[in-house]
Amino acid sequence: MTTMLESNICNHHSHSLPIFFNPNSNPISGGIFLEPTLPDSFLRFISLPIPSTASSESNLHRRQRRRFPPPVGCFLSVSLPSSNNLPADSKPFVLHKDKKVRARERAAVNNTTKHLWSGAISAMVSRTCVAPLERLKLEYIVRGEKRNIFELIKSIATTQGLRGFWKGNLLNILRTAPFKAVNFSAYDTYRKQLLRFSGNEETTNFERFIAGAAAGVTATIICLPLDTIRTKIVAPGGETLGGVIGAFQYMIQTEGIFSLYKGLVPSLISMAPSSAVFYGVYDMLKSSYLHSPEGKQRIKNMHKHGQELSAFDQLELGPVRTLLHGAIAGACAEAATYPFEVVRRQLQLQVQSTKLSSLATFVKIVEQGGISALYAGLIPSLLQVLPSASISYFVYEFMKIVLKVE
Repeated sequence: MTTMLESNICNHHSHSLPIFFNPNSNPISGGIFLEPTLPDSFLRFISLPIPSTASSESNLHRRQRRRFPPPVGCFLSVSLPSSNNLPADSKPFVLHKDKKVRARERAAVNNTTKHLWSGAISAMVSRTCVAPLERLKLEYIVRGEKRNIFELIKSIATTQGLRGFWKGNLLNILRTAPFKAVNFSAYDTYRKQLLRFSGNEETTNFERFIAGAAAGVTATIICLPLDTIRTKIVAPGGETLGGVIGAFQYMIQTEGIFSLYKGLVPSLISMAPSSAVFYGVYDMLKSSYLHSPEGKQRIKNMHKHGQELSAFDQLELGPVRTLLHGAIAGACAEAATYPFEVVRRQLQLQVQSTKLSSLATFVKIVEQGGISALYAGLIPSLLQVLPSASISYFVYEFMKIVLKVE
């Protein structure tokens, strides 16, 4: 039985030549038959002679050597297949799978970057277009302006010229660009995660509001310091602080690092519902249109023509409807949360020695000016929000098409 086994072993790879053969090393000569694609360093390694010692050889092995004479021309062979014949669960497949995972991760990072840039560019364009209206709103909220809007416009134009209407716009862009970038990107991320978690085919209205609120909280925490510095600059005496860096240094030296987060609580309280309404209303209007016969026909035509359409024609809502829905969403959000905005601005102007809580500030505003004081500057604010929101959403949707955001 043993002799037959040895004979089969000897005849198993008679067609190959051994890589190495040392007839003096073992009673049964051995060889390893390898594919020619293996590196030379591996062949040199396995062809090194392995010395044997008396202590490493057991009595049983010595008896077997005496019992069976060494066969001539017999080789134990192990043939290592090439990578083309490896099974599906082999290491090269795992490496290939890892490359696919890394490629997907890089694609996800690139897509997120494009998403952020789309939001940032939309903020730059929209804020620059409505900077004069933003300036008027701040005059009413921060400086407590009592004159009507036409007298205020004339005063700014006379004393500061046209450039006065864009005062602080660069800082406003530096504040709103990252804010909108994070806000838009966070909303889409949260909405997709909620949709995946629920397993529904389409996001519900409740999920839209939750995603919008979470996006507002995320963007506020990240970007509030820039907004605080901007408010400090446009306040009375802000011209002497020396710009953004000067205002930053002044606040850190006099009030500490946490002064940059003045009004965080009312900011969160205002931005959570504001973002919820802003994104929720827009998505509800968008979904309602896309499920209408007109919307379904538009999507069908878009799929039919594909890349032949311009970026404007690829907008799901179309240019006019995108602007309109954005304006409606912005107006609803502004009207619903404007009192929180007034309280937040007042908190940012307070100094440490006379600082009041959010509730005390709210009560003080009502006592001094009544309920209407909570809506001071609402009309110029709406005049600013309507074009700002519409342009913001339009540019955002447009840039997603241009940058090919998935």
